[in-house]
Amino acid sequence: MSSVKFWPLLPAAGVGSRMQADRPKQYLSLNGHYLIDHTLAVMLAYPRFEQLVLVLSADDPYWAGSRFAAEPRIIRADGGAERCYSVLNGLAALEGLAAEDDWVVVHDVARPCLRHSDLDRLFSQLTDPGAILASPTRDTMKRGISQGAVSVIDHTVERAQLWHALTPQVFRYGQLRQALTLCLRDGFEVTDEASAMEHSGRQPLLVEGRSDNIKVTRPEDLALAEFFLAQD
Repeated sequence: MSSVKFWPLLPAAGVGSRMQADRPKQYLSLNGHYLIDHTLAVMLAYPRFEQLVLVLSADDPYWAGSRFAAEPRIIRADGGAERCYSVLNGLAALEGLAAEDDWVVVHDVARPCLRHSDLDRLFSQLTDPGAILASPTRDTMKRGISQGAVSVIDHTVERAQLWHALTPQVFRYGQLRQALTLCLRDGFEVTDEASAMEHSGRQPLLVEGRSDNIKVTRPEDLALAEFFLAQD
């Protein structure tokens, strides 16, 4: 079991349209550095990770400005039109390097506040068919329906078994590649890797992670990420 490797894979080819910025969100400034650089620093400093796969747009004009642009431990792959295609491209970049039963650790590059303690907890509970970090839902949840230009409440959703899916999401290299390929064959463009595993009939484990492992999606999230990073 000691020979099994862990391969981080970070899809970072998105444009981040909800940030309303002049560049993809991964290149916005966070405490004086690119957001992506904070995330890469966390992953590259974790002892179990020897290399990582970074999936970028083929014509990315900003990566050269990253402090990790010349980092030899980073394997580059070209992004696809959607996340699932980018992850598959990242998996293809590991062909010949990763064994079928190695673990692939998919993490959102827009989650710069990930703690090593969460990685420790996730890996300590890891078993087939894989696991994801998640956070139990604390708020009252409403199912909405559209009525013209507005949305109204259809009904309240029982929150007892609801979880917010976070990342990393960790699966066997071979199984994840097969699951994503199956999804695309079936016309199912999944938004996270756990959905692909579910589609193939598997039930990944939910491992409770810290709620400050936020995804920077909207402009106000940057200030919140700065606050959390300052807590170290």
